[in-house]
Amino acid sequence: MRIVIDPGHGGSDPGAVYKQHREKDFNLKVSLLVRDHLLKSYEAEILMTRTTDKTMALKERTDFANNRKADFFCSIHHNAAGGSGFESYIFNGTVPDSTKQIQTVVHKEFMFAAKKYGVNDRGQKRANFYVLRNTRMNALLLEVLFIDNEHDLKLILNDQFVSDVSKAIATGIAKALNLKEKPVPPPDPGTLYKVIAGSFKEEENAKDRAQFLLNNKIEAYIYPITIDGTKFYRVQAGAFSEKKNAEGRVAALKRVGIPDAFIVTEGKGEPEEPPQPEPIQGFTIQGSSVLAALNMQAFVKRINPNAPNLASLYIEIGNKYGIRGDTAYAQAVHETNYFRYTGVVKPEQNNYAGIGATGPDEPGASFATPREGVTAHIQHLYAYASKAELPDGETLVDPRFNLVARGSAPIWVALNGKWAVPGTNYGQLILGIYDRMIDFEVSKLNEQLDLLEKTKQQLD
Repeated sequence: MRIVIDPGHGGSDPGAVYKQHREKDFNLKVSLLVRDHLLKSYEAEILMTRTTDKTMALKERTDFANNRKADFFCSIHHNAAGGSGFESYIFNGTVPDSTKQIQTVVHKEFMFAAKKYGVNDRGQKRANFYVLRNTRMNALLLEVLFIDNEHDLKLILNDQFVSDVSKAIATGIAKALNLKEKPVPPPDPGTLYKVIAGSFKEEENAKDRAQFLLNNKIEAYIYPITIDGTKFYRVQAGAFSEKKNAEGRVAALKRVGIPDAFIVTEGKGEPEEPPQPEPIQGFTIQGSSVLAALNMQAFVKRINPNAPNLASLYIEIGNKYGIRGDTAYAQAVHETNYFRYTGVVKPEQNNYAGIGATGPDEPGASFATPREGVTAHIQHLYAYASKAELPDGETLVDPRFNLVARGSAPIWVALNGKWAVPGTNYGQLILGIYDRMIDFEVSKLNEQLDLLEKTKQQLD
């Protein structure tokens, strides 16, 4: 069985556009996930008309499927221009009953997965679309949701929703085409998957890690192991008979800030110790804030007395994500010119990081509240600094989170050429402001110490 998945639009054709969001990006994301689900679980050959952001004419897409004698063609789009919900299309001319049946099965499977999200069912429809008219096989076109409807857009930006409906599309295609499931190998009897939350040459470091886990309500214990003549102290954070449960624990460890967790399998021979990562050189984006919000705010108000009071928000939200909120605040100071907004971004956008702003014709994203704007900023930094999922209970509000190469900038200067282009000294400018904020706080502390000393002298 040969299946062609067609992500609509691409390259110079963005499809529907709303604010800074482009349909072509959403189409590609869903299509790749559908492909991955099919390849993982079913016996079928999956072809893509595009896997990158490239321009493809409609004729190129249908020729691609026809020349490869595909058995099924599925074009994936997102809607716009008024409305809400999901709809599916087949050709409004003569089509075999099998095409109608495929539409029904895929449509129902999608709506079954989307029901819990409150998605509106706009129905099974027929239209004279080029890719439906000119393909010589069963063909289906899906309009996932409306990118210019705020309710739909929140779902489109929700990774869990996108994962659920992408899997539903793949499952629907598999059911409709009677694809054979790939066999799932049973677990080896007696196999135990142990989750290691760190491996250290110094026992004290292992104890610190174990205590950190306990503080985060994760049970852990330490055991020694010798590999190639070197003794390590491993911190074990669970042992499971099913690998998926062990993988879940690894994901939980990453969410609390332990990116180096791994799994060892008992009974198959211990794998060699994973190579110790090179220590990150430079001032990291992830970490704890050290400056006081009150002093950060005072530092800015010396330049701009009308600056909004955002410092405490940066500290609070930064702590949730393990991001240095005080340094992120310094970045906001740089991006907004001390919140005087002398660039293309305007105060009412609550966009303190210039997310999506590329010039006068594209001022970037807008956020409903200052809290949402700060959260988007912290999430964008989190995307650059970490490959972990969002912390539990957090909702994605950064519209460009999924466009970032995850984990590609663990330190501030690594943002050079990424956050700002060419931006060869972008990170250094942020750290320069942060350094001045530190000096300001030190001067305030010294003033307090002087006052305390004078008070003490008066008491004596």
